[in-house]
Amino acid sequence: MKIINLLSTAVLVTLLSLFGVAHAQKSGGTMVFLVQPEPPTMAGYVSTSGPIGLLAPKIYEGLFDYDTAGKMIPVLAESYEMSADGKTVTFKLRKGVSWHDGKPFTSADVQFSIMNVLKEVHPRGPNSFKEVSSIDTPDSHTAVFNLDNPAPYMMRAFSAYESPMVPKHHLEGQDLKGAKLGNNPVGTGPYKFVEWKKGQYIRLDKNEDYWGSDGPYLDKIVGRFVPDASTRTAAMENGEVLYAAYNAIPNIDAVRLKERDDIGVTTDGYSMINPMALIEFNTKEGPFVDAAVRRAISTAIDRQFMIDTIFFGYGKPATSALSSNFSATGLHAEMPNYPANGDIAAANKILDDAGYAKDGSGVRMKGTFDLIPYGEDWRRGGEYLKQVLGDIGIQVELRYEDVPTWLKRIYHNYDFEMNLNYFYQLSDPVLGVHRHYGTNMIRKGTHFVNSSRYSNPELDKLLRAGMTQPDATKRAAIYKDIQTILAEDMPVVNLFELEFLTVYNTKLKDAYGSAMGAYASFGNAWLDD
Repeated sequence: MKIINLLSTAVLVTLLSLFGVAHAQKSGGTMVFLVQPEPPTMAGYVSTSGPIGLLAPKIYEGLFDYDTAGKMIPVLAESYEMSADGKTVTFKLRKGVSWHDGKPFTSADVQFSIMNVLKEVHPRGPNSFKEVSSIDTPDSHTAVFNLDNPAPYMMRAFSAYESPMVPKHHLEGQDLKGAKLGNNPVGTGPYKFVEWKKGQYIRLDKNEDYWGSDGPYLDKIVGRFVPDASTRTAAMENGEVLYAAYNAIPNIDAVRLKERDDIGVTTDGYSMINPMALIEFNTKEGPFVDAAVRRAISTAIDRQFMIDTIFFGYGKPATSALSSNFSATGLHAEMPNYPANGDIAAANKILDDAGYAKDGSGVRMKGTFDLIPYGEDWRRGGEYLKQVLGDIGIQVELRYEDVPTWLKRIYHNYDFEMNLNYFYQLSDPVLGVHRHYGTNMIRKGTHFVNSSRYSNPELDKLLRAGMTQPDATKRAAIYKDIQTILAEDMPVVNLFELEFLTVYNTKLKDAYGSAMGAYASFGNAWLDD
């Protein structure tokens, strides 16, 4: 048996270096930070919508966190033990942990969270835990995961954001997507949910009964919703808010604010997120059902222009369906139809050859282009894309709606033609990429999965093989075949690898030690007034 004891001296040293020595930290104060836009729900076990991730992991916890070097840090699990064949993983759970309502956290909650919630309704859970056939609970602090096949990628999916543990006694027998817990969360984390004032803020208070020996230090955390970009920037400048992640402060302002002594700007905290800007297409109906049209669109786009002009140099052009960050494991391969600077002439030729003639006004086809409602950068991105599509004879009308309406349109009703969005590719393609393309991930009503309704039996077989192939060379060959098919079919056009900026007031300390960044607990954060 392979035994991993996560409470080793080395890990404790790492924790001290990450989070600071306890005596240096001060208790008290309120941290106000930007949540942009307002989340549609607080049910992070149902939706991975970005704004939910800013708040829910302060309330809920996972079995582990991950430091900025990718090392596993014990949270609700103290250690794990893996069998030699990788098909049994035994987790030893932390004792003395209570839910915010006072009920004890046990292995039954872990079993229920994985088998009845995450595998059923979470956008990525069905892939993250696909190989988990059952979970045994020999006692209240032991959970034994039984796998059909080894799944090493699963061990990267235990953060509070990715796989929150939820209270069985609040969800068992309930409609998981409509349960009261969704907007009245009860977790085990360092902060308790207190109030949601719609259109204004969500307030969380310190969990006085938290299991951790150090922290939390802040009395309150308040997530403010500020729709106007200039108002968000002003709030950061005058100290009303102390933290803003995921480009809540537009890049155009962040590059100016970083010159101030009291404000810092960083790209740290996104190492396990691996975000990719992209366009989703409706492949079943509308003007973009022909893969030739989608290839032409990808060919026309000047990715480097978008990065330089709209995101102020933060990003890297996409070259395939996979992020280049997977090059380190040999999985990424550069593909055709992904020019960094765009090729309008080549794109027009693709459309000409496919038989899409221009009318007297130079228009080949018309459509509606939905935009992710996450701020001004995305609006500007849509405006550029509208222009470049016009250059190849595709006339689009931009549509920008509030988050709940947008989510319902794209993932519940499939009432769209093309959609500007971004997805997290995460630390392994199984966790973040497969959900775009697998037939099994056409899950009506589930957010951030295969909204294109693309289905290819050959690709499904390759995705399955990629999940279970242990040999690195053979796995790389499988993913090259996957990327080749997707470069031809293009149900999703990747635009560029995002580099998000976090803007923060320098008096906020120790909020940056987790690889999850803003999606971490802030349990060790404190204010140095």
